[in-house]
Amino acid sequence: MLPPPSPRFVLPPAVVLLLALSGCAASVPAAPEPSVDTHGEIAGAAELAEPAVGLTSIDGAGHVSHLDLLAEETADLGTVRAPVALHSDGRYLFAADASGVSIVDSGVWTWDHVDHFHYYRAEPKLLGDVPGDGVATVATSTSSTTGGTGVFFPDSGEAVLLDTEALSEGELAESFRLRVGPGPGLVVPAGSFAAIAAADEVTLHTADGTTIGDAVACAEPAGTITTRVGAVIGCRDGALLVRVEGDEPLVERIPYPEGTTAPRATAFANREGRPTVAAVADGAGAWLLDTRARSWTLLPTPEPVVQVTAVDDKDANVLAVTADGRVLVLDGETGAERAASVPLVGESLAAGQPVRLIADQQRAYLNGPAEGRMWEIDFADDARIAREFETARTPLFFSETGR
Repeated sequence: MLPPPSPRFVLPPAVVLLLALSGCAASVPAAPEPSVDTHGEIAGAAELAEPAVGLTSIDGAGHVSHLDLLAEETADLGTVRAPVALHSDGRYLFAADASGVSIVDSGVWTWDHVDHFHYYRAEPKLLGDVPGDGVATVATSTSSTTGGTGVFFPDSGEAVLLDTEALSEGELAESFRLRVGPGPGLVVPAGSFAAIAAADEVTLHTADGTTIGDAVACAEPAGTITTRVGAVIGCRDGALLVRVEGDEPLVERIPYPEGTTAPRATAFANREGRPTVAAVADGAGAWLLDTRARSWTLLPTPEPVVQVTAVDDKDANVLAVTADGRVLVLDGETGAERAASVPLVGESLAAGQPVRLIADQQRAYLNGPAEGRMWEIDFADDARIAREFETARTPLFFSETGR
């Protein structure tokens, strides 16, 4: 975790908004608890000694490919509708277009048991489509076998919570589908609950869609990510942190440091599950949000960046992509440049194609749709290109899976 930021950027103590659940708590159904901790195991899956890490990608025609990073072999998984946007939790790929979300199960995943991990492989599957109007936003938790997955369709204003346990068994099941009104929005899972962010407010709901507590203000909600601490929802004046304590959902407001004029965060990225997340502060550097300390830090960058992610390791590494397509390794305390790659994805960025930088504990991965390849980068070794993968199909969207 990053060391505490300097006093200049440290947030004053966060204001905790405990939703008023008294009087309705008795009507809130408790989350079903398995009698035996299965450690993420699913019938038919093989437990492995190490993660089956791969890069699962979708091209512009919807063809899905999976590159096994251990064997360096590529398999075709089938075809979905041509995607406009992609979200992934490290197992599933949620490919969105204007008429719904197609879901791909990569068949590889890791179960995070806090102090240890379990690794699994099963047959990859195309699970089907969730219909809706408009390119949906998708939000996931840190578990690919329990809880929920949130989908919000902006054109119809429909908020959908999918049953993630059912997904892990190959089924599409909607826990709820609520119409809250057209416009941008988010459905963010939190334990056995879900938060819906739309129309400048956030409401909490049980798994069957029942509203609980009072709405919390969140002007212009945009961007979400889940850490081990809780789920982040970006707002114009900062963020809300949604977490579950005991059987009750809590919402905490984490405002930006007083007096800041830097542009707000609208998209967050980090090494999966870690407490610190990063976001571009357009033209002003990068925001780091420590969900454990409930604090923001504005990190200066040596040049403007178009994408950023927090590794949140012992060296406080932050990775960024520049406008000319280089990958920077930054000091998460000072913003100083530690290393930089050669330009890799400049052609893709110039063409407005989707480029994504993903970090795990040892490596970073980057796709170049226009360049027709993906890269594995050793960010701890001067941003060295460890491997370069030429692809038969354009990796328009991709995710690291199995980690």
